[in-house]
Amino acid sequence: MSGEADERPGVPLGERGATAVAERVVAKIAARVAREALSRFAESADHVPPGRRTPRVITSVRRAPERTSAGRDAESAAGGQAALGEARLRITVELGYPSDIGAQCAAVRREVTERIRAWAGMEVSDLAVSVEQLHSAHTRHTDQERVR
Repeated sequence: MSGEADERPGVPLGERGATAVAERVVAKIAARVAREALSRFAESADHVPPGRRTPRVITSVRRAPERTSAGRDAESAAGGQAALGEARLRITVELGYPSDIGAQCAAVRREVTERIRAWAGMEVSDLAVSVEQLHSAHTRHTDQERVR
């Protein structure tokens, strides 16, 4: 079987297709991973209303510059895999309070960076996690008077 593949003419490296990952795909991956990371913090997840648990993601993707065939050959020989580009992300979350806000944001940053690299083949150059709102058990019932 390998003899047949050797006999067929191959496509030169410069004419092969390229893989591109859309911003929308990177945003969906990041939102899903952030939601999974936050779900591990049970003390916080209990206070956030169900409709508010999905993080919002703003993404900017820059494709990797085109490489020459010599660069690709050297990279293949070294066993490395180049990133398909670079992603900049801003993730907005809503968290329960009281909880460890810093640990939750760090978990989101760490897991999103790892998964974007693994699933989309992109490096994350900038990732900002901002907390838009904190929810507590005392503020969930808006029809009651404010507790002072």
